[in-house]
Amino acid sequence: MLIIILAFLIDALLGDPDWLPHPVVQMGRLIIWTEKRLYAKTKSDCRQIIAGFLLVCFVLLTTFALTWGVLFLCQRVHKIFGFVVAIILLSTTFAARGLQEAAERVLVPLKAGNLPAARQAVAMIVGRDTENMSTGEVVRATIETVAENTIDGVTAPLFYALLGGVPLAMLYKAINTMDSMLGYKNERYLYFGRVAAKLDDLANWLPARLTAPAMILAAFFLRYDAKAALQAMRRDSRLHASPNSGFAEATTAGALNIVLGGASSYFGRVSERPRLWPEGCPPQVLDIEKTIKLMRATSVIFLICGLAVRALIIFCLSLNR
Repeated sequence: MLIIILAFLIDALLGDPDWLPHPVVQMGRLIIWTEKRLYAKTKSDCRQIIAGFLLVCFVLLTTFALTWGVLFLCQRVHKIFGFVVAIILLSTTFAARGLQEAAERVLVPLKAGNLPAARQAVAMIVGRDTENMSTGEVVRATIETVAENTIDGVTAPLFYALLGGVPLAMLYKAINTMDSMLGYKNERYLYFGRVAAKLDDLANWLPARLTAPAMILAAFFLRYDAKAALQAMRRDSRLHASPNSGFAEATTAGALNIVLGGASSYFGRVSERPRLWPEGCPPQVLDIEKTIKLMRATSVIFLICGLAVRALIIFCLSLNR
């Protein structure tokens, strides 16, 4: 548990160390290398799915083997060295600091009235067309991204670290990376990336539903609207296209009493998403700061509750021996 706490603090205070070859980057290279060898446009839909399944299996097995191997070898060198390496590796699976900094890079030009710079900053964290975004659309995109990635970037890797330590957290990160690279519903990845996308949905199913209560509790402590957060989560979370992201986005919308969802442009085509907490107000620039605080508080509460549950389970098991 100490490894998890220290890794969480390193990410929260420092983010990813620049000198470390980031595991997610290496996962991305492995995915690209494997895709080049397994993908073939001429394959039938069924064979595309099978090829995608083989890619997922290969990436997960390689990730687990390398993670376990590195930790084992470092432990053999020295226990303290292995302990430090485990902390550093686990810290790279969390993204609270990076998420905050990405949102702040949008927030600063917005406060200065520099909309073009804000559009450029938000383009780095969303897949939407940003060239013609209004201030309100930039704000909404930023808030939705921070809310959604509270699960992917913080609570889900925390959940798997608490469940199975560094190797399981790294496996989750590999699943999440495969989904971000292959989980598109376009001609190339509709079938080839289907297994990766469905596996990501499955991996995030429970963490998303555990994140919402932590977020409601965070809203209470921050003196946001916890009651509206609960109502929005119960009523609007399943309106979202994603089976998981809606829990964080709807809860955030209620907590801040703002409307999320609506029209967004992707590759020149406008997509209309259901509005979450439609009785709220249009999101304002300062709501980005509130969302960052909500993400941070949710992360801390999730960690504390997770550690408490794990300690209780360990205690109960020790009594049965």
